[in-house]
Amino acid sequence: MSTRENPGGLVVLAVDDERAGLDEMKFLLGSNPRVGRVLTAFDAAEALRLLRSDDPELIGRRDDDESIVDAVFADVSMPGLSGMELARVLTAFRNPPALVFITGHEENALEAFEVGALDYIMKPANADRVDRALRGIEKNKQQSGKNGSPQPLEAPTPEDDEVIPVELAGTTRMIPRKEVRWVEAQGDYARLHTTEGSHLVRIPLAQLEERWGEAGFLRIHRSFLVSLALVTELRMSSSGYSVVLGGGPPKELPVSRRHTRELKDRLVKAPRDNWGQQ
Repeated sequence: MSTRENPGGLVVLAVDDERAGLDEMKFLLGSNPRVGRVLTAFDAAEALRLLRSDDPELIGRRDDDESIVDAVFADVSMPGLSGMELARVLTAFRNPPALVFITGHEENALEAFEVGALDYIMKPANADRVDRALRGIEKNKQQSGKNGSPQPLEAPTPEDDEVIPVELAGTTRMIPRKEVRWVEAQGDYARLHTTEGSHLVRIPLAQLEERWGEAGFLRIHRSFLVSLALVTELRMSSSGYSVVLGGGPPKELPVSRRHTRELKDRLVKAPRDNWGQQ
């Protein structure tokens, strides 16, 4: 089933097993000028049948036989195939549609991003929040070259900075990596420290070290990962080395012996690289 069509806009599939939720989702999407067509499904199984359909009147196909759906807006909790299970199936598509969850289950936010969701909207959704998700879908579509010729990969920009979903008093907040001053290991979790406070995330420090190394973060201790750009001092005392971080209230952190050499090399190398570019 589809709503009114607006050629040139995004093609979006709304999935919810509750009639009231589906109607609300369809209204919010269909009222947005970024959306050209809204398809609906009452569960994840029906959504997959639509996405794989060969009926051009029902769903439409591209020249490369890919579904024309740009994004799927789905509930998390559905009978049979859940929203999370649907997300895992979509990752097997050659060009998977962007996935956005609209749900009343805030505890699934971290898992949603782990399975590749582009956004996570808590019910009751509103027009502004849906529009923000649609803007992200448009940006993702432009970067991937979907619906057009392949586009070259570009170097990351500040606008493309990775964001990390964190839970705060029942609300999922997106923390940009550039706001993180240092990260502290806490078992299988990590605590992100920003100028506004700290946030516990279900990501091991070793994983963040690997993911953020090229973004200028360095392991200085078994318990600490720091933003090198914020290191203002390297101190030496009888107990060993430590660093002082700026970007907020000064913070001193210990440097373990095994990480001292790499830290010194990186701190010396960065200015030399900058001089060579001038």
